[in-house]
Amino acid sequence: MAEQASISARQTDDFSAYRIAILVPCYNEEVAVAKVVRDFQAALPEAKVYVFDNNSTDGTAAAARAAGAEVVHESHQGKGYVVRRMFSDVEADIYVLVDGDATYDAPSARKLVARLIGDKLDMVVGSRVDQEAAAYRAGHRTGNLLLTRFVATVFGPTFKDMLSGYRVFSRRFVKSFPVLSGGFEIETELTIHALELGLAAAEIETPYYARPEGSASKLNTWRDGFRILTMIFALYRAERPLAFFGMIGAALALVSIGLAVPIVITFLETHTVPRLPTAVLSTGLMLMAFLSFSVGLVLDTVTRGRREMKLLAYLALRAPGEERRR
Repeated sequence: MAEQASISARQTDDFSAYRIAILVPCYNEEVAVAKVVRDFQAALPEAKVYVFDNNSTDGTAAAARAAGAEVVHESHQGKGYVVRRMFSDVEADIYVLVDGDATYDAPSARKLVARLIGDKLDMVVGSRVDQEAAAYRAGHRTGNLLLTRFVATVFGPTFKDMLSGYRVFSRRFVKSFPVLSGGFEIETELTIHALELGLAAAEIETPYYARPEGSASKLNTWRDGFRILTMIFALYRAERPLAFFGMIGAALALVSIGLAVPIVITFLETHTVPRLPTAVLSTGLMLMAFLSFSVGLVLDTVTRGRREMKLLAYLALRAPGEERRR
């Protein structure tokens, strides 16, 4: 029994039969990108490293090319646009997405890929465990925690590190994922897509380090946090329209009833309607409540159809571990 487990473990760690692509989105990472390329080449020698340069004004592209990566330029500014281009253009069986700031642990890539193949998952998230005090700023940690809890409340149980930029994907996840966001909210979109379709996913803790000296983070805690919240709000409206418009309808109906009760009582007592404008307002609010609920019902039907199309596109591709071999 132990011998069979040992053989299975060796087979899981043998990735030579798979085309593995390491995708590195970069913007002004001249200081760190060469280290990222070399570290991942050493960790996954079977893989091909692609660096997508997003209008860098320094020597990011040259440094990546000198380190042995294939460099692609993406002119639309924003990480979401870069990921869209990566997922569209790169053909592989397994995709490793990692930021180009040298903060993620390259040796952990084999563990993430092995988990994806061994359990036939569609996404494995590298949950960050900071190794240095400067690695994970307090503002980012708090924002990540709040956003993760919010998404768990809205969409169900989620990952511990929802905003991690270190992920491994199956081909069928990548080729059936419609990237809609343009910026750093892409991680939120990836997470919610997996939750919404009930895709097989897992999370593995990985070391997280501080940026190399001389490099600077492109994240802004407040600006990007607001953009992520906006994305969650938009996705909730799109994916849960009945609940979204139902809540609006319920709020309008309550206000309408609150305004109508005194008018009805007065009418029963005096057989007159002394506050006609209030009565008209109450009637209008109730009509808007019914309209909001009706819109939710219609959009819920549309959303179900769209979700079915996503699932059909997803199911048209082979399961992880059964991709096209070399």
